[in-house]
Amino acid sequence: MLKNIITDGECSQLHSLIQTAETIVLCCHVNPDGDAIGSCLGWADYLRQQGKEPLIIIPDQYPDYLQWLPNTEKIVRYDKRKEYAETVLKIADLIFCLDFNTASRTDRMADALTASPAKKVMIDHHLAPDMDTVLCISHPEMSSTCELVFRIIWQLGAFESLGKHFAVPIYCGMMTDTGGFTYNSTDPDIYFIVSQLLTKRIDKDKIYRNVYHNYSENRLRLVGYVLYEKLVVDAKRHASFFTLTRHDLKRFRFIKGDAEGLVNMPLQIKGMKLSISLREDTERDNLIWVSLRSVDNFPCNKVAEQFFNGGGHLNASGGRLYCTIAEAVEVAKRAILHFEDTLK
Repeated sequence: MLKNIITDGECSQLHSLIQTAETIVLCCHVNPDGDAIGSCLGWADYLRQQGKEPLIIIPDQYPDYLQWLPNTEKIVRYDKRKEYAETVLKIADLIFCLDFNTASRTDRMADALTASPAKKVMIDHHLAPDMDTVLCISHPEMSSTCELVFRIIWQLGAFESLGKHFAVPIYCGMMTDTGGFTYNSTDPDIYFIVSQLLTKRIDKDKIYRNVYHNYSENRLRLVGYVLYEKLVVDAKRHASFFTLTRHDLKRFRFIKGDAEGLVNMPLQIKGMKLSISLREDTERDNLIWVSLRSVDNFPCNKVAEQFFNGGGHLNASGGRLYCTIAEAVEVAKRAILHFEDTLK
């Protein structure tokens, strides 16, 4: 049996907030991943079961390999429908903030989100939550926000009434945020949750194929190019980094999601402890998106915090730099040198 993650009082408060709200919005972080989209879709399905009509508003485009998920056609992108999204945020009674710990992680949507008079509830698994909320359900020890959503619904006694449209995105989010259950996934409860999701007759193998075997030929060639031409390995310090410039992205006809998983690949090198990806934004100058992955107890979240204006989990983190790609490379080199003793 799963342990409770919210108190009886919080259960009552959550139920009351939902039942008294007329306009409910769900939102997630910029550059949404499987966990962000999955938790929004799963929680929205629960809210519909409660008789509500929630609206999912996300900051920008989500990866192409997630577009098959049920109900994605109902998602509103802030960057495409800014005026409409801001109007909804202004009149919302209740906003659920899923898979992010601070408003700045919604990027250009942050001001509108912060200004909204709606009551806000956070459901998240990142460290150091920093938002003005009426209820904060924060558990950094959890594998994913999708795991949190499942646990809340299980505790509320609503799981039995839900079906595939809930189970599929929740499983997908848990799978993607653990790299196919290869990291941050040693808690036996995770596999109890998976077993329960399977009772909804989801095809977990097809979900895996839809996410990991659904790329374009260009994505495959991009992987080969990065590994052969762009990967810089510091064998002495057990670290590596690579860059993806706008030119690279254009050359391989990059679409959102094509870089997914690339940062994990250098960790296949024997003894490698840290991998850093530096990717130029396709629209904004001097904006570099940073992804970091590590193994064992090396804290890539500390690297993200100290050098890349970011943070995250012990073995999976992200950040951003406001500089040229050449300057970002120098920052990465300094970061590796700074953590040299730990890496060795």
